[in-house]
Amino acid sequence: MHTQGWRRVALTAALAMGFGLSGAQAQEAIKIGVPTSLTGPWADLGNQVRRAVTFAADEVNRSGGVNGRKLQVDFLDSEGKPDVARRQAEKLALQGNNLLLGLIASGEGLAIAPMVERWDALYISTINKTNKLTGDSCQPRVFRVNRSDNSDAATVRPWLATRKEAKWAVMANDIAWGRDSGGSFSASAKSLGKSIVSENYAPAGANDFAPYIQKIRESGAEGVWVALAGRDALNFANQAKQLGLLERVTTAGVSFVTDNTVNSLGEVSKGIFGIVNYSSTLDTPANRKFVEDWRKAYPGTEPTNFEGETYLGMQVLVQAIRKAGSSKPADVAKVMRGMEFETILGKQQMRAADHQLVGPNFFGVVEMAEGKLRPVIKNSVAAADATPAPDGSCKM
Repeated sequence: MHTQGWRRVALTAALAMGFGLSGAQAQEAIKIGVPTSLTGPWADLGNQVRRAVTFAADEVNRSGGVNGRKLQVDFLDSEGKPDVARRQAEKLALQGNNLLLGLIASGEGLAIAPMVERWDALYISTINKTNKLTGDSCQPRVFRVNRSDNSDAATVRPWLATRKEAKWAVMANDIAWGRDSGGSFSASAKSLGKSIVSENYAPAGANDFAPYIQKIRESGAEGVWVALAGRDALNFANQAKQLGLLERVTTAGVSFVTDNTVNSLGEVSKGIFGIVNYSSTLDTPANRKFVEDWRKAYPGTEPTNFEGETYLGMQVLVQAIRKAGSSKPADVAKVMRGMEFETILGKQQMRAADHQLVGPNFFGVVEMAEGKLRPVIKNSVAAADATPAPDGSCKM
């Protein structure tokens, strides 16, 4: 991809003119906006979003579009910062790309949620995990297809109940998602009679984790729960290995046991437990086809967890547009509430009460599989159990 593609990518109907499109197919394109982190500590995650959205849009456009209309996708760099995300999302929405998805940090999603209706837009979360997005900060035109912190807590609890480690530490990003994840894990641990002996929250983009690692070592923790992502996860893991922490404690986490993190860490990641929200190894007919097509589009790779979740978000958006017979955000939002979708993980319903897609969740460990280190699912939690009921805080 040319350098300019890192900032702005357009998949337009004009590009398809050489394929002899009919009049219906040449209608005005459906414009999707993706403000995502293409630079900063979560740039790797943003690039995964970019690949997944591009893959999904290409797939739809090759099949003739949605109701005869092609998809056009524009990307802008949010830098992983809530204030920048809000400006970039607004810019996209006001230029007509008012179907939004792809933000990384929960703080970014929370920053744009109150503004979406004012911009006459719609936002689908594919990565934001904070409970608040479908809780007390819910909005009529904000939907989530990925698993929330509450879902991850419900998924880790059965595993935690089998563990002998009584003393745990938390190492998380000092952002909405990190605080939510740390709090949810702590609540689960305490409910099982375990104690939290060290809580640590590092700013996004931290380079030196040694002080936190030393504090965890001195706390007597037997296990550590890690809620770090992207470059932060890599920095922590490598430094924890160098300082001997990984050999001393059981390590588990969320957005830490991911395909790209494992590929980057290599042997350092072996034996780390964690939440697996999506895996290319999940055995459904739709997922098998998705993985097969992905390998053709991106030779030598398989879709990562964030790519799988983002692709699922595109599936939901496209099906809602098709059912609405319109790409107007108000029309799409209306049909999306309570709608059942065909996804790579099977049928899933968008819960009307809080706009949370009800789906399964998974827990696993990094080990050798098919000749390489990868997150391997050890426990599957059914959708009904993995998606806790609304807590009543969402008022729409």
